[in-house]
Amino acid sequence: MRAIVMPFDQSIGESAATRPLLIVLSHLRWDFVFQRPQHVLTRATRHCDVIYIEEPLYEGTEFSHRTLIRENGVRVVQPLVPPGTPEADVIFHQGDVLESFADAAIGRTLLLWYYTPMAYAFGHRIDADVVIFDKMDELSAFKFASPQLHVLESLLMDRADVVFTGGASLQKAATGRHDNLHCFPSSIDVAHFGAARDAALLSEPEDMVAIPHPRIGFFGVLDERINLELVADMAAARPDWHLVMIGPTAKIDPASLPQAPNIHWLGSKQYAELPRYMAHWDIGFMPFALNDATRFISPTKTPEFLAAGLPLLSTPIHDVVEPYGTRGFVEVAATADGMVLAGDRLLATRADAAAEKRRLTKVDSFLSGNSWDKTWAAMYAEIRRFDAPTVAKSSMAAGRELAEASRV
Repeated sequence: MRAIVMPFDQSIGESAATRPLLIVLSHLRWDFVFQRPQHVLTRATRHCDVIYIEEPLYEGTEFSHRTLIRENGVRVVQPLVPPGTPEADVIFHQGDVLESFADAAIGRTLLLWYYTPMAYAFGHRIDADVVIFDKMDELSAFKFASPQLHVLESLLMDRADVVFTGGASLQKAATGRHDNLHCFPSSIDVAHFGAARDAALLSEPEDMVAIPHPRIGFFGVLDERINLELVADMAAARPDWHLVMIGPTAKIDPASLPQAPNIHWLGSKQYAELPRYMAHWDIGFMPFALNDATRFISPTKTPEFLAAGLPLLSTPIHDVVEPYGTRGFVEVAATADGMVLAGDRLLATRADAAAEKRRLTKVDSFLSGNSWDKTWAAMYAEIRRFDAPTVAKSSMAAGRELAEASRV
C-alpha cells in the first residue's frame, strides 16, 4: 500500500495566498553541485514559493518523501521508494508526490518548470497555469541516457508554453521545434568569484598549501565530458606545472583518473569555498572532451573563471570559442601540445603587470552585462506573459526588478 503523502504547507512566505507556486522537476540533486538551477531558483524565491522535486531515492520500506529547506527557502523534495520497486510504480509515486503539492496550490498561480523531459512521464498529470522547459543540456547525449528521452522531450515541447535554452548551440539545435524559444547562456555571480582576485584576503586552503606553482586549476563534475587523456598528457609535458582538479566523479570509475606527482585530485568542494582555491591558482583550465556529451554545452564555469581574474585554457567547445575565444578572453587548444604553448603565453601575460591590467579591464567590461539577477528577471518576464492574473498583481514590482537588474 502506498503511504499517504502529506499536503504542501501553504504557509511559506508572508504572501503565500497570492505568490505563485513554482514546482521544479529536475534530474539534478540540489546538494550535488551549485549550478544553473540553483542560481536561477534561489532568485526565483523573490517572486515565487519554490519546490524543487528531485528524482527518487531508493530507500526504506514505504512510498513517501523527504522535504529539505535550502538556500533562500527553496524546498527540496526527495521522493522515497523501496528498493526493487518496478519502474511503473516509481513513476506513479512521483506523480502522487507532485499532485500532493500541486493540489495544495488551488487558488494560486501554478508554474511547472522542467529540467528533464523524463519527468513528463508523470508531470503531464498536472494542469499548470504555465509550463516551462529549461533545456540546459542535451541529456540524450549523456552516458546512460534513457532511450525514452527523445519521445518525452517531443511531448514536453508540445506542451510547454515557453522554452529556455542554456546556450547558443542548444538554441540553434532547438530552432523550429518550438515557437517561443529564448536563449539564456551561462551567467555569473561577479561578486562571489571576484573575491578570488585578492589572494591576500583569502587564506590558502590547507589541502593546497604543499602544491607548488604554477597551479593550473579546474573545478566541476568529473564525468564523460572531461578529457582525462589530455590531463595526463599535459602533466607529462610540463612536470613543473601542477594540475589541481576539484570536483566529484559521476558515471566514471574514480580509478580511471590519471595519476602523476603533479596531478592533484582534491575532491568536491562547496560553492562558497571555490574563490579561496581560485585565488591561489595561476591559470584556469577546462579540459573538456570533444564528444556527443559536450557538443551543446555552455559551461557555467567559463565566466566564473574570468570573474575570478584567472587567464583560462580550454578545448574548442563551440560555446566557449564563441564568444570567449574569438574575443581573446580564453586561449583555445585541442591538444596537450597546444595547451602547453597557450599556457606559456598566459603565464607570461600574468607576469607583465601592464598586460594583466589591460586583460582584466577587457574582461570586466565584457562581464558587466551579465548576471544571474538579469537572467532570472528576463526569464520571469517571459513567464509572466502567459499568466495575466500574476501580471496584474505584480507587474509594477516585477518591472522595477527588471529595471534594477539591467543596471547591475
